[in-house]
Amino acid sequence: MGCGAFYFYGIYTKKRAANEAGQILAAAKKDADKVRKEAELASKEEIFKRREEFEKETQEIRNELKLLERRLTRREDNLDQKTEAIGKHERVVDELEQQVAQRERQIRAQENQLASLLEQEKNALSKVAEMSREDARKLLLQKLESEITHEASALINRVIEQTKEQSEAKAREIITLAIQRCASDTTQEATVSTIDIPSDEMKGRIIGREGRNIRAFERETGVDVIVDDTPGVVVISSFDSVKREMARRALEKLILDGRIHPARIEEVVAEAKKEIEELIAEAGKQAILETDVHGLHPKEVQLIGRLRFRTSYGQNVLRHSIEVSLLSGILASELGLDIQLAKRCGLLHDIGKAVDHEVEGGHPSIGADLARRYNERQEVINAIGGHHDDIPPSNPFTIIVASADAISASRPGARGESLEKYIKRLERLEEVAKSFAGVESAYAIQAGREVRVIVNADKVPDTEAAKVARDIALEIEKELSYPGEIKVTLIRETRVIEYAR
Repeated sequence: MGCGAFYFYGIYTKKRAANEAGQILAAAKKDADKVRKEAELASKEEIFKRREEFEKETQEIRNELKLLERRLTRREDNLDQKTEAIGKHERVVDELEQQVAQRERQIRAQENQLASLLEQEKNALSKVAEMSREDARKLLLQKLESEITHEASALINRVIEQTKEQSEAKAREIITLAIQRCASDTTQEATVSTIDIPSDEMKGRIIGREGRNIRAFERETGVDVIVDDTPGVVVISSFDSVKREMARRALEKLILDGRIHPARIEEVVAEAKKEIEELIAEAGKQAILETDVHGLHPKEVQLIGRLRFRTSYGQNVLRHSIEVSLLSGILASELGLDIQLAKRCGLLHDIGKAVDHEVEGGHPSIGADLARRYNERQEVINAIGGHHDDIPPSNPFTIIVASADAISASRPGARGESLEKYIKRLERLEEVAKSFAGVESAYAIQAGREVRVIVNADKVPDTEAAKVARDIALEIEKELSYPGEIKVTLIRETRVIEYAR
């Protein structure tokens, strides 16, 4: 083999060694990477395991701390309870000590009084020993007469007070029972009705060309239709709630139908009027069934139904009449009177309000005339005409109806009143009371159902106190308008002040 061959063989061997070295180096790197990755994975697993162990230990420590905290809280609560119990015990001991001291003072006072009485008796015995038999007898009779007179007076006063308490308690029991058995709801209504419209374009259709539609509607219904800038609503205004309800129904039908012109308005109003008449008749029949008052004239039933659309101080008059009827029946049953007659009087007592906007006069006189026209009994006529003291009562049913009317009208929540009117009424009530001579101050309480009047004891003697209270009540009746009744309580106080130095 020549030199060239050796040379090329050396080169080949060198390259082969270099390749093998590169392969060995690559394999070593690959093994090193694998070992490194396995080491990293093992370290991560170890870290994760250590972290889990740490979190577990931390959670256990937290749980132990919470448990210790709860135990401390319970101990604090127990300490607070024990402290409070000790405080109560100390207060009880203090009270007992005060009671014992007071009792000792009373005993000492009684001992002093007893000693004084013994001394008086000794003196009296000494005088008796020096008296004759006749003088001693007279003295004994005088003493017995004085004691008997005093005891008789005390007994009479005690019997009078017990009688008053029993009569007042019985009256309260009857009235409370009546209210409890008849706690009907109240309905507050206004003098306007608001109707929603789908769009403001409908306002133009309601008004019509040159206002012919709205004029035709107001002429047919007798109400005022207010179409202003308020979006989405039309307002119907009328003091006659029957006409207002009829107009509301008619306008809702016209808006739903979409055809609004004078001829259609006349047709729809006639339909609404018929519906209202049927509703009135149904309301009257329902009231009769609810109160169990039968044998009424058909016209009376219709008038009772009209009361469904009449309000007084925000209170629905039909519901009020039903309530008064039931209350009257309960009161009559407690007093042993005719229950059906009392309920009939109560149901019809405000029937005059159904037509008081059409007939001149107050509703009691109008109602009495209507009852007379429909051949009602004299008790019913007198109860209707006299439930506001317009005429003197001729039978107990008038008093029962007046009482039931006052209960229904004055119970809390029965009648609505704006805050402004309420405040003005209370202020006016106090002003009327303060206007009398000798009155120092006046306070309206119990939502204006009572006024407390404080007078100067030097200017108003005891003999004039009742007169002043009566004059204030009469002035309130003349100056103010209010539901139910107002109690006037006059307080005259004499204070005597002295100082112990």
